[in-house]
Amino acid sequence: HLEAMQSNGLTLISEGETRIAKPFATDDPTKAGPQDYIFITLKAHSVPGIADAIQPLIGPDTAVVWGVNGVPWWYFYQLEGDYTDKRLDSIDPGNGQWDKIGPERIIGCVVYPAAEVPEPGVIQHVEGNRFSLGEPSGEKTERVQTLAAELSSAGFRAPIRPRIRDELWVKLWGNLSFNPISALTGATLEAMCQEPDTRAVIRDMMVEAQAVGEKLGVKFPIAVDKRIDGGMAVGAHKTSMLQDLERGRPMEIDALVGAVSEMGQLTDTPTPTIDAILALVKMRARLAGCYS
Repeated sequence: HLEAMQSNGLTLISEGETRIAKPFATDDPTKAGPQDYIFITLKAHSVPGIADAIQPLIGPDTAVVWGVNGVPWWYFYQLEGDYTDKRLDSIDPGNGQWDKIGPERIIGCVVYPAAEVPEPGVIQHVEGNRFSLGEPSGEKTERVQTLAAELSSAGFRAPIRPRIRDELWVKLWGNLSFNPISALTGATLEAMCQEPDTRAVIRDMMVEAQAVGEKLGVKFPIAVDKRIDGGMAVGAHKTSMLQDLERGRPMEIDALVGAVSEMGQLTDTPTPTIDAILALVKMRARLAGCYS
């Protein structure tokens, strides 16, 4: 993919239009130098492996835009309440990301666009253009306003949220339930949500997660069943976790499921269904060589 972009540029196919850009692309951060903004869009388990490598990109005023699914390692940074600056061992053992990237650099980002890479150097944009942004503190800082303006000028929707964690949880709600159930059953979103038995398990997981989130001050803007219906409306789509399992790639279990279980323990909130599914999907992933 990198070689294709370096040789031929980056091809973007979106809404029937094909555009070719010639970005500077490298796998050597020392050739890029300090940046105003760094977008991290890897899967959560891949980030610890690049925390050292990205240091040449980080200058004194660099902001790190966190476009990663699941509970982020910086979740409790500047969070009001009893858990301010709490660390989560399930997603940041040894505080490596906290210490090397730094929570003070983070701008939260909930990513909505769906895209595929049909071949190296080619991006097929499926749908969506929103990147919701928010400072962990909830402040409307100059850096987040500048970023939102730049994204908007490029044709994206980039609202600034004073409570970015609320929106993060709505996406996490689906990821923590749809993803492991699909990996265990091989079912698509539509099939899982239509089948009464699996829908009941999904619902139990979401209810437990909502109880955890609300103890941490989260406000859920929609009801559980509406969230499940939203997943069903996507249709016969395989979740990313199921796709990873089928392709023998590492699975996002800790950030999507394990961290919610850990937060349940932290807040003394029972999560029996989440814990059971977590144990099962870990075993399924280990047997496939997709989790260690």
